[in-house]
Amino acid sequence: MCGIVGYIGQASSSREHSALDVLMEGLRRLEYRGYDSAGIAVAADGELYHRKKAGKLANLAEELEGSPVPAAQVGIGHTRWATHGGPTDQNAHPHLADEGRLAMIHNGIIENYAQIKEEMLAAGHTFLSETDTEVAATLLGHIYRHEGEQDLTKSMQLASQRFEGAFTLLAIHVDSPDRVVASRRNSPLVVGVGEGENFLGSDVSGFIDFTRKAIELDQDQVVTITADSIEITDFQGNSAQGKEFTVDWDASAAEKGGYDTFMEKEIHDQPQAVADTLLGRTDATGRLILDELRIEPEELLNVRKIIVLACGTSAYAGMVAKYAIEHWCRIPVEVELSHEFRYRDPIIDPTTMIVSISQSGETMDTLMAVRYAKEQGARTVSICNTNGSTIPRESDAVLYTHAGPEIAVASTKAFLAQITAAYLLGLYLAQLNKQLFSEQIKDILADLADIPAKIQDILDRGDQIKQLARSMKDADSVLFLGRNVGYPVAMEGALKLKELAYIHAEGFAAGELKHGPIALIDDGQPVFVVMPSPMDRHSLHAKVVSNIQEVRARGARTMVVAERGDEAVSAYAEDVFEVPETQPMLMPLLTTVPLQIYALELSTAKGYDVDQPRNLAKSVTVE
Repeated sequence: MCGIVGYIGQASSSREHSALDVLMEGLRRLEYRGYDSAGIAVAADGELYHRKKAGKLANLAEELEGSPVPAAQVGIGHTRWATHGGPTDQNAHPHLADEGRLAMIHNGIIENYAQIKEEMLAAGHTFLSETDTEVAATLLGHIYRHEGEQDLTKSMQLASQRFEGAFTLLAIHVDSPDRVVASRRNSPLVVGVGEGENFLGSDVSGFIDFTRKAIELDQDQVVTITADSIEITDFQGNSAQGKEFTVDWDASAAEKGGYDTFMEKEIHDQPQAVADTLLGRTDATGRLILDELRIEPEELLNVRKIIVLACGTSAYAGMVAKYAIEHWCRIPVEVELSHEFRYRDPIIDPTTMIVSISQSGETMDTLMAVRYAKEQGARTVSICNTNGSTIPRESDAVLYTHAGPEIAVASTKAFLAQITAAYLLGLYLAQLNKQLFSEQIKDILADLADIPAKIQDILDRGDQIKQLARSMKDADSVLFLGRNVGYPVAMEGALKLKELAYIHAEGFAAGELKHGPIALIDDGQPVFVVMPSPMDRHSLHAKVVSNIQEVRARGARTMVVAERGDEAVSAYAEDVFEVPETQPMLMPLLTTVPLQIYALELSTAKGYDVDQPRNLAKSVTVE
């Protein structure tokens, strides 16, 4: 996820830092967000100066050393996580407009950028990059000259009314060197309040070295900062207010957003990760448009079998995908561990589609399996979180998850984003082969759009499961049971506990209980049960209630993740963790979250490093 910094200060001989100092330090603090290019722009002496480079911040610093910019008191800085256009110097931010007099940086996606670009081309403007950001900058510059009365704030208000999607936009103009103007919709932006200077950041990490006073903005607001004032309006120009707060953690914690660990932060990032993965995937009529799928619809209609390739947590996302795609599309789906796939002489032909899932895009087992599948003539689609990585580059098509960087080794937000992307793929195929009516797809997409708020609801009520985890820090074995889409959730819950707490944990299909695993149950054995929805079409709910009774009768301590209002389980469980109601097929996006919180808290109580568990690496780049 992109990092954004804005600054303006009074010229003062007593101030030790310039705009460039603030921008570079802020970008350094925001490096934890992950990025593939960086850039800055400053206004000084009636001119706009900008520098930008692909790669790490060190590349930008080297560029500035070789080609310095003048001392300035106003500027904007950006670290980019590529979406529209690859990670190149040209696509890096800032982007210029109004004949080089305006600079803009951007976090998010402008969904209607193609339409705006056509309008700007017709008006005589040209473009140098592949980005939606340059389109946004060009529109802002055009409005500034023709509609906005050469007032940058008013122009930003008018431009923001035109944009669709999620965005944080920051702009400076040499005609107004006394201000930075920003706009926010569905993307983070915070104001830092200083003395004789003010700041903007995608989070407070961007200015924590300079002030702890901050203002939180609401949706659809424009903020104008000068050295000694902060003005907030809505997109229509009406005066508005932000929420003031004081940052109660210091710069050393800034990279983790104030959380104790990256994993805790990333668990709390999940509403945004799911929302960003859904963003920009539909057109004005509500039809799914997956522009990254560079495979002709006719070829997709010829697919007769899908094989999902993945390892670890990603394989469990693939298992959820199997249930969804088969249900919605009526196409058979197999889920294979990448490292086993090519050694068993699999049956592949041109009607086979390979879907690989990898957070990093560099997982060697999966990469080799994809290469093997391509050699056999299969079409390959990658679900990945890292723009420009090897697996997407070598696949025929890609669905990026846009979850932002995941630093902790044990995957959390990438897992939910992978499931979300798999749902989108399944619905897109169902749209093509007409296995679902358009209204059915729209209903499912509407329910998906509600998921981020429901995840946040779970996070807001996480104290119950945290308390349980702390009380169980001496447990040496935990079992997990689930059915249907709850089965891979149970296995993922067990994997998280293995990775983080180093104790025995196993996930089982609840129907297998009587076929062997019930022998493990003795007095006090902790058992997590992932309940199907009472609305599940297979009537599995009653069967899993029976499983709870079976293990409890043998002395197990039963802990149940159930849909809110599911009163049938309360009589048979010591602990019930409720999640909001949603369509049964979408439940993994909710039921996974309490198990993540449990594993994190139990490991923390045992005193372990949850971000870097022993013996594990974030990306497995060897077979």
